[in-house]
Parts: sequence; structure tokens; C-alpha cells
Amino acid sequence: MNTLKAEKRTMDIKAKRLRREGFVTGNVFGRQIETSIPIKMDKQAVERLLKTCGKGSRITLDIEGTPYNVLIKDVEYNPLKGQLEEIDFQALVEDEKVHSVAEIVLLNHEKVTGGVLEQMLEEISFRAYPDALVDKVEIDAGKLRVGDTVHVKDLDIARNPKIEIQTDPEAVIVRVQEVYNTAEEDAEGEEA
Repeated sequence: MNTLKAEKRTMDIKAKRLRREGFVTGNVFGRQIETSIPIKMDKQAVERLLKTCGKGSRITLDIEGTPYNVLIKDVEYNPLKGQLEEIDFQALVEDEKVHSVAEIVLLNHEKVTGGVLEQMLEEISFRAYPDALVDKVEIDAGKLRVGDTVHVKDLDIARNPKIEIQTDPEAVIVRVQEVYNTAEEDAEGEEA
């Protein structure tokens, strides 16, 4: 499991100033934490972590030598600056189900021929105990043909008895639509 180091921060220094100094701010909350813990983390370390982990991933958060088993709950970016600003973490408790999301990753999408691949959902919402958490769901799009549709209920995560799916099981994740070539039809119509 990935580990990220963090320091507790006092609220007398504004988050904006910390970001200018190369930090990302955040909070840790959970059932066994009385009040949320405001933290700061090295921006470069956070960016390295986010290359392999995203929202819904489990990591170890080391706050000044104390390890916490946490879930990345929210990642906030400043859309104007394109910069990472804040990350919130939920401390996990072994006997408590948590709400999380699994990112949908399409594999072999370049192998789809004769149609256009349309991805309708980016993530699946679910509840599970910490030991059953999933951060990514992979779909092999290379096996899909024109007219094929993949629903939430078709995935292994939906059949896992340890996971309660919150997203509609009938929701379409991805489908392959037929390509209609109107340019050729228009050219034929002009010749007539």
C-alpha cells in the first residue's frame, strides 16, 4: 500500500499561503477521530501519489509518525490554474462500511472497429468494508462490437457479495455505436 507523509497544520496560516510555499492542504476525518485533522503535504509527493492512486484509493497516511489507514475521499483542483489544491481523507475502521467510488478504466479502446466507443460513466459508487474496497474497474473494450453495451450489473464488482453497488445496476457504462457516414450521402445527393 502506498504511503504519504503529512504534517498537522495550524489554522493561523492560510491555505493559500501554504500552496504558494509548495504544499497541498487537506483534512482527515472518520468515526474514530473526534474532530477532523487539518494537514499539509508536500505537493510533489502528492502529485507522485496521484499518478497511481486516485479518488477511492486506499493508502497509508503518515501524520508525524502516526500511520492512518485512509481512503482518498476527495481531490480538488483549481480549474483556472490547473493546480492541485486540497485532498480529503477518510480514516477507515475495519468493521464499518464506507462509501467510495471505483474509477472505470477502458482497456484496448483502440481495437474497437466499425463503430464509435461511447463511455457514459466515469466511476461507480458503492459501499463496502475496508478489506473489499476497489479503486479501479477495468473493461476490455477490444472485445466489444457494434451494438454491444456494458451495464453496471455486467461487471464483477456488481456480483461481489461484499460490495453494495449504489449506482443504478441498469446504468450504461460503455457502448459501441454504429458510424453513419453522412459526408458520402451528402456527396451522392449533390451528384443527382
